[in-house]
Amino acid sequence: MNHSISRDAGTARTPAGDQLPGALPDALRAELSSFRRDLHMHPELGNQEFRTTAAIGERLERAGLRPRVLATGTGLICDIGTPAATADGRALAADPARPLLALRADIDALPIPDTKTVDYASTVPGRAHACGHDVHTTVVLGAGLVLADLARTGALPRPVRLIFQPAEEVLPGGAPDAIESGALEGVGRILAVHCDPRVDAGRIGLRVGAITSACDRLEVGLDGPGGHTARPHLTTDMVTAASRVALDVPALLSRRVDARAGLAVTWGRLASGHACNVIPQHAELSGTVRCLDLEAWRQAPDLVHAAIDEVATLHGAKSQITYVRGVPPVVNEPVTVQLLHSAMAARRGEGAIEDTEQSLGGEDFSWYLEHVPGAMARLGVHPPADTTRRDLHRGDFDVDEQAIKAGVELFTACALLDGDLPD
Repeated sequence: MNHSISRDAGTARTPAGDQLPGALPDALRAELSSFRRDLHMHPELGNQEFRTTAAIGERLERAGLRPRVLATGTGLICDIGTPAATADGRALAADPARPLLALRADIDALPIPDTKTVDYASTVPGRAHACGHDVHTTVVLGAGLVLADLARTGALPRPVRLIFQPAEEVLPGGAPDAIESGALEGVGRILAVHCDPRVDAGRIGLRVGAITSACDRLEVGLDGPGGHTARPHLTTDMVTAASRVALDVPALLSRRVDARAGLAVTWGRLASGHACNVIPQHAELSGTVRCLDLEAWRQAPDLVHAAIDEVATLHGAKSQITYVRGVPPVVNEPVTVQLLHSAMAARRGEGAIEDTEQSLGGEDFSWYLEHVPGAMARLGVHPPADTTRRDLHRGDFDVDEQAIKAGVELFTACALLDGDLPD
């Protein structure tokens, strides 16, 4: 299947950038940079984003909008261009003839230390915005502020919903809770971006179909009689058993699933024993299960259980398996990808768009796509002149803040061009 983006099959019109309103004013651009740096200095983990939620809400309220906090206590939803809200801040029923375009940002940070030497480094020990969620949040906030101004002049063709979602980094993600709180009520299409340090700032990467992978969590306990290392024949050699599970289970799975499904078990932890001359009675392994294909992901729990039991039994160990369902792949819908393409082309030209590959990373944006069509774009954050690549989930991760302007103008263009798409 060809997942590249058509350059001539435009679904939405692409007027020249100077004819399309919604550009980011310089004053707001500077404010957004400061806002992002403030978030970066005060990272909060999933479902603990109280300060972040308050900061977003306060800025939206200053713009005359009426955000509402999600039922989980962190994260917000805010509508633009809809009928007046009720007294409790909840939006009135959406007009089914004018479904909302949703823009989603994740707002949580990671439990790793910030190792950068910058004046906006994290002030919270062991916490960092090392995945760019501070940028995602700032982009959606900035787009919302620009679109609110357009809505006041009657220039917004379709209402927009801003979704600031907590706990993306906590399996199975905060998206199901946001959906339960009504985030998708009245929504006809949803968009998101994710920072990509492989793409230069000012550019985006697009792909039709799966752009991320499924990601589940796996915990394995092994038990058997231990004993003296001088008499391993009287024991279950637990260290060997755990080692064989670690090595042989991924190999077995590679022969039981179509290789194109990309089903992969990767271990992040193996622990057993306390002394050099004692064969332990217990061992533990933990890792992730990632998969490129949706159907293979659905089969993965049974396949992984069977492979672990088979290897453990061969070495005389009993296994206890905890398989935690995570997230399915993010599967980009073609019409929405074309909307993103048309929007970026209108703002910055075709040269600012590149095809991107499917990654093995997981993203809970996929849960929204189980309900409504949508797509995620890769937002370039790499400084074009910098030869250093600072990858995601590392303490030295940082971005070129030119990406904020590119992301805001991408989303505002999408909101303007979305009115040309069929409902």
